[in-house]
This record gives sequence, structure tokens and C-alpha cells, in this order.
Amino acid sequence: MAKQALILIDIQNDYFPQGKWPLAGVEAAADKAQQLLQAFRQAGDAVIHVRHEFTSDDAPSSRQVRRRALASQGAERKRRTGGTQAFCKCLSPNQPARSAEQRSITDLVVVGSMSHMCIDAVVRAAADYGYTVTVIHDACATRDLEFNGKTVAAAQVHEACMASLAFAYASVVSADEFLKA
Repeated sequence: MAKQALILIDIQNDYFPQGKWPLAGVEAAADKAQQLLQAFRQAGDAVIHVRHEFTSDDAPSSRQVRRRALASQGAERKRRTGGTQAFCKCLSPNQPARSAEQRSITDLVVVGSMSHMCIDAVVRAAADYGYTVTVIHDACATRDLEFNGKTVAAAQVHEACMASLAFAYASVVSADEFLKA
């Protein structure tokens, strides 16, 4: 029987409207992430909170979670990392420090920020490690990017990222679709 875990990535103050790096649609994405977190807690499934912390003042993430309802509770695992894919080392089947609970996890459900960075990196690495991955597209957020002197709208960045992940790395569904299944 598959055992699943919800991974919440970087739902932190700096990505909300008053933060240093506000993301498009972050409030709505956080609402969906909160719904999923409640469902996983009620089901007794594993929950892993990932928070990337950097020492630079220009860093895109802070140490504070935006909403108390999304903060870790009890035995839920917390991971602090210093890079977009550093957490993935914890997912490696060859990692000797993995707990028995982590060793039994086969399916990962990923939500959070930013779609084109940490979500993308974790999903690709997890799939490479052999996990079955689901990304909840409306529980993820990103921002406008600039390339070659042009602004790429956050919605386009998000859609391109989700399309790329859906092509070869993950099932990409809405929160409602996932919770109904």
C-alpha cells in the first residue's frame, strides 16, 4: 500500500504581499495548501515542512511562516535547507539518516513556492529518486520573471513550469481534484 506525504515548500512571509518577494496568487495558493494540510493531518498522513533559509538580506525567503495554520505541529517533520534542491538529499533512498516513516513513503504531494524554483527542483529530483509525485498546481505560486529584456508574467511562468512537470515528472492537478480522489 502506498504511503503518501505532503511536502509544503517555502510558504513564508517574504512571498506574501508585504514581503520582499511577493508572488502572484500567493494568498489563494496558501488557502489551497491549508486545505490539503488539514486533509493530510486528518488522514494521519506524513507532513513535511521545507523552509529554505539564506543568510543574505537579499534572500528570497525568511524564517517565518506566514500563517499559523500552515506552521508545523507535533511530530511533523521540519527541514531547513540552503538551496533549491538541498531538501532532495533527504529523499534519497540511499540516505542512511532517513526514518522508518520516510522509508515507507512512496508518494509525494508537493505545494508551495516558487513554482519555477523550489517546486520544480524538488519534483524533478523526487521523480528521479523513484517517488510518485503529484503537484497541486493551484497551491503553488510564483512571480514575474525577466528574460532577454522582456517580462514574463507570473501566470505564464507558472503554466510553463506546470506543463513541463506534467510532461514527464508528476501528475499535476488542482486541490479540488486531489481532495475528491
